[in-house]
Amino acid sequence: MSGSLSLALLEVNYLAPSFIVADACSKMANIRIVGIESTDGAAQCLKLVGSVADVRAAAEHGMELAQRMGSSAMYSVMAAPLDVTVKLANSKPVLSPLLGVYDSRIPKENATIMTNALGLLETQGLVAALHATDDMLKSSNVTLAGKEKIGAAYVTIMIRGDVAAVQTAIEVGRQTVERLGGKLIMADVIARPHADLAALLPS
Repeated sequence: MSGSLSLALLEVNYLAPSFIVADACSKMANIRIVGIESTDGAAQCLKLVGSVADVRAAAEHGMELAQRMGSSAMYSVMAAPLDVTVKLANSKPVLSPLLGVYDSRIPKENATIMTNALGLLETQGLVAALHATDDMLKSSNVTLAGKEKIGAAYVTIMIRGDVAAVQTAIEVGRQTVERLGGKLIMADVIARPHADLAALLPS
């Protein structure tokens, strides 16, 4: 990271809202998402790089979006952070033995550009998430893109397909979770995910 760049850290509760916020931030000019790091709980730390003004504007926009979705959020901006701070913020992902997942999502090299929509269904608890996944995949022409855990029993299911199919499937998933009495964190769709977000998602 060049000494002329700044680092904004934006903490958003829950994984699905953090993906939506990351997508919105990525679509703002002159900033890059360099990772999303988990706290092994609800909070997810988005790392934004760019000029002080650009990362501040992106972080403020992301925080407002998170709050509109009902997720708590906070941010901090470091102007020209020390090399040791940058190294700490960009540390390699560490495998969490308890969850069997890595604590950070960093951009993959040569990530495929996503041309279709991304559906996100996040629950607390696995039963409703898995049942909703089966119902979503049966409801319309969508494919399973991944399952992510962040600790505290939070599970995010990701599906892909055209916008209408994904919207239908996510609505079916939401209804399934509610019918089963599961705890729904979020059910939402990103119509055209930004390349920075796509690079952070499971292959």
